Amino acid sequence: MRFAQALPMLLALSAQADSVVSAQVNNDPQANLAMKINAKAERELRFDWPILRIGTGEYPAGPTGVTVFHFDKKVSVAVDSRGGGPGTVNAPYMDLGYDMAELDSVVFAGGSWYGLEATTAVASALKDDGLRDGDAFAKVPNIAMSVGSIIFDFGGRRLNEIYPDKRLAQAAFRAAETGRFPLGPHGAGRSVVTGGLFGCHAHSGQGAAYQQYGDVKIAVFTVVNALGVVNDREGNVVACYGDKGWPKNFKTKDLMSRWVSGEWPEASFAKKNTTISLVVTNQALKPAELKRLAVQVQSSMGRALQPFSTIYDGDVLYAVSTQELAQSDMAPVNLGVAASELMWDAILSAVPKQPKVLAKNGEKIPKAILKNAPGEYQFGSGYRLKVWQKSGRLFAKTTAEKDIFAFNKEEGKELFMAKGGVLTVPGRYPLVLAFDGKQLTINPGNWQQVGTKI
Repeated sequence: MRFAQALPMLLALSAQADSVVSAQVNNDPQANLAMKINAKAERELRFDWPILRIGTGEYPAGPTGVTVFHFDKKVSVAVDSRGGGPGTVNAPYMDLGYDMAELDSVVFAGGSWYGLEATTAVASALKDDGLRDGDAFAKVPNIAMSVGSIIFDFGGRRLNEIYPDKRLAQAAFRAAETGRFPLGPHGAGRSVVTGGLFGCHAHSGQGAAYQQYGDVKIAVFTVVNALGVVNDREGNVVACYGDKGWPKNFKTKDLMSRWVSGEWPEASFAKKNTTISLVVTNQALKPAELKRLAVQVQSSMGRALQPFSTIYDGDVLYAVSTQELAQSDMAPVNLGVAASELMWDAILSAVPKQPKVLAKNGEKIPKAILKNAPGEYQFGSGYRLKVWQKSGRLFAKTTAEKDIFAFNKEEGKELFMAKGGVLTVPGRYPLVLAFDGKQLTINPGNWQQVGTKI
């Protein structure tokens, strides 16, 4: 076949390929998701350190998010990776210990393995915005270096597979600002929990602390999604939904000893956890000193999180030196002690106010709800809830393969009226349902899940 004869066929195939690519782009399920960038928080850490900029991005529909730490110049970094399932970008390179400041950004993200896209997205944004290029042979290499880690926030935490993607990560990076860090369920800490080993299933978040000792600055940041519980300095469990028969006031040592004896068996949903952290100092440190800072601080976190770094945790800590302070009277080991105490403060600051378990109030379900609530509601893939009425009462159970909190396929759970005009299912954990005719919102508020009636 001559080229002139083949040309129309080639053009048609090219047009068809363009059409397929266009359709794939237009069918991006996350393309139209609403974003929250640097959302206001009830609690914040405020500090003065111009070299460090922080941006948070969230998809409330998840909810899930990303937290970006960006430095205005190249800085030094080391990493300590432990636990049974760490998810990182560029960790092996950091462990080589090169004596060169190469790091631009550290990225924390939800979304499990899918969230690793957020780390590379920040690196490409640095190049696209002209802050970095491809010159690897300059005296100081000018290629963007972004490192990061992910936490698991799927499964029993939420009913969809939305993840922090390139669009969200780059928006958070470009909005990064100095001196402000939101505490609690924000950024990468949007849908994290603690205490799953004991069935506590307490909400958690991201935490931070800052202190200056003379000329030495130390800032610590963490996203707490631990299998263990958060433990305060008096040995108390900071947050936990206890089960029936548990003592009113119990300490972490009580949880540990009773679990070992088999009295409080392991909860089935507690299988994927990670705590990811960052320590930043302006004190100049050699690669070996920086590595030891990372190891020392992360080892100290076992005081605040018990148990820590289990086979079901993927804990990672990054240690960064901005190299701004060439001389200091603080020895590296003392720097590690100070940073370790700050990290305990940061872990405690990550814990938000816990939603209350609502009791049924004995009121009849209003006729409007009885009429409009029945139907099937689709959440994420594999999450569907059927609601039906029988003799003036409402019941619900799942009709897809995945459980929805206390609901399963085997039995219908009755819904009862609770305070505030919402419905509840009495049990160990908060379970609130609100209907508006077309949608069902489960647990309205910071951790809400919205299903659409089908």
